[in-house]
Amino acid sequence: MAAKLLYQGHASVRIVTDEGKVIYIDPFMGDGYDLPADLILMTHDHYDHVQDKLITKRNDGCDVIKWTDALLGGSHNSFNLGYVKVDSVEAGYNKNHDASSCVGFILTFSDGVQVYFSGDTSTTPHMTRLESRKLDYAFLCCDGVYNMDVKEASRCAKIIGAKHNIPYHMEPVKDKTGFDMKVAQRFEAPGKIVLKPGDELELV
Repeated sequence: MAAKLLYQGHASVRIVTDEGKVIYIDPFMGDGYDLPADLILMTHDHYDHVQDKLITKRNDGCDVIKWTDALLGGSHNSFNLGYVKVDSVEAGYNKNHDASSCVGFILTFSDGVQVYFSGDTSTTPHMTRLESRKLDYAFLCCDGVYNMDVKEASRCAKIIGAKHNIPYHMEPVKDKTGFDMKVAQRFEAPGKIVLKPGDELELV
């Protein structure tokens, strides 16, 4: 068995691990908030990343890790929860997102699969060091309004060197879909995967 990811739209993702643990990342859009949460991750404080009120069911001991926790003490912190290890990494570096109040996350599951979620960002100095981690999946924002555009995201994908690359946060919530196929099609990266809202992906 492997973890299964549900892309909910925009930057919202739900993951059910091999152990049955439920992880939500940047809750805001889409369906699939019915499963009780074991872990909620939020990359920064903008409204389209912090709607954890959508997650009405939470298991005992549910962990909530915000950008403030990830940056506590002035460095990027890691959290080992047994079923997943969460490493916070740099994000921001544009006029809308300051690196002192934004993070990305790398999740490493118990089977060793590693998934990077960029959060809201432009190119960061740390991206050059991610290639050595040999990531399995990278989710890269590419809205071109509040963050880097699809061309810059494509360049970042090549720098990071993940096995599979997935565009997300690709439009500034102009409508209720949280998705723009034209942008997704222009994303150029090794092992490209396009996920539409509601699509699931087995993380192997």
